[in-house]
Amino acid sequence: MYFIYSLVLALTLLVGSPYFLYQALRHRKYVGSLRQRFGLLPLSLNVDAEPSIWLHAVSVGEALAVRPLAAALKAQYPALRLVVSTTTVAGQQVARRTIQDADAVFYYPFDFAWIVRRVLDVVNPRVFVTVENEIWPRMLRECARRGVRTAVVNGRISARSFPRYRLARPFFARVLADVGLFCMQGEESARRIVAMGADASRVVVTGSLKFDAAALPAAAARGRDRVLRFFRLGPDRPVVVAGSTMRGEEIVVLRAFRRLKGSSPNALLVLAPRHAERFAEATHLARGEGFATIRRSELPIDAEPRVDVVVLDTIGELAQIYQLATVAFVGGSLVPTGGHNILEPAVFGRPIVFGPYMSNFAEIAREFLEHHAAVQVPGDAALEETLVDLLHDRVRRASLGAAARALVEANRGSRDRTIEALARVLPPPRPATVHPFRVVH
Repeated sequence: MYFIYSLVLALTLLVGSPYFLYQALRHRKYVGSLRQRFGLLPLSLNVDAEPSIWLHAVSVGEALAVRPLAAALKAQYPALRLVVSTTTVAGQQVARRTIQDADAVFYYPFDFAWIVRRVLDVVNPRVFVTVENEIWPRMLRECARRGVRTAVVNGRISARSFPRYRLARPFFARVLADVGLFCMQGEESARRIVAMGADASRVVVTGSLKFDAAALPAAAARGRDRVLRFFRLGPDRPVVVAGSTMRGEEIVVLRAFRRLKGSSPNALLVLAPRHAERFAEATHLARGEGFATIRRSELPIDAEPRVDVVVLDTIGELAQIYQLATVAFVGGSLVPTGGHNILEPAVFGRPIVFGPYMSNFAEIAREFLEHHAAVQVPGDAALEETLVDLLHDRVRRASLGAAARALVEANRGSRDRTIEALARVLPPPRPATVHPFRVVH
């Protein structure tokens, strides 16, 4: 069964190689990470092969989510190195910049046995902790063979992916048997992982780490001045922040913004595409719609943007930019890609709008809607109406924003529950016992 899996993985890489080659030549993606993806880690990563905790966060969202967990792990297990891996380039950048407690950051290897073994030799983990739905069969099997404990944290199984997992239940049941602990975000994800074959006794619900990772306004204020030096906005200037947008969404947002400009001519749109390779495309679209447009990297410091649209072409600033929003639209939700993190604008008490496709954050989105802390629109036309209405309804904006912030505060605590659960697979070190001196006559 694992041979078939490896064969399918190899064929997938072979078929996908023209795409990877194009991305490498066009956007310089994967070029600098290829050696590490083949398991050729620098010996300096762990020169003495010290035991470690390996934390794997695939991309930007996961890297941001595990920041509080990383700090808690380092405090709980000070004798172990903490190493962090990511799959994407953007995730690597964010992890290196924001996970201060990591002793090393590197790219996750391809999931072939010979590559995995090579990486395990260098990293020497006592426990392998993977985030959300990153389940790699060969890695888990090799960890089990070496006696390395394994855990999934902040786990989720979306409604969209669940049927596909169920189809391969005999294989996944075998893979999941190699996982020592599943810390799931909610009851629905817990039920789904059990239905896929996980041992129910190893499954606990710990909530979403994203609530704990969402920066408090007081803490975020440290970066506020730096960000605002490029956005010296007048107090009465309306700002729409469209974050983590996907292809097909920018044009909808831009046309909704055109109508909004009819009643608020000085309004500003901050457009933040999810993927760096689409910054130029988003800029071209905005200019094509007739808007004066500039990239964030081109903004003059200590000046108000004298444009209609700013395309956010920097990595890791979106969470700070949300604090500028009069209204925040969270992308990936008007097209069927599963939605993105609504907690980043929520922590600043901003009114949040998202579309019908929120399977990646289904439980969080449902809770926000039940507490009247966000607005879900069914499609393109409704987004236009909602943005215009909210921009002119100060009372409703304040109500939505206050409910969103309160909901974030009420749901913190996943980090502590996760650390407590991880003690099942990695018991914390016992405090040193100090024996009193005994006088010998």
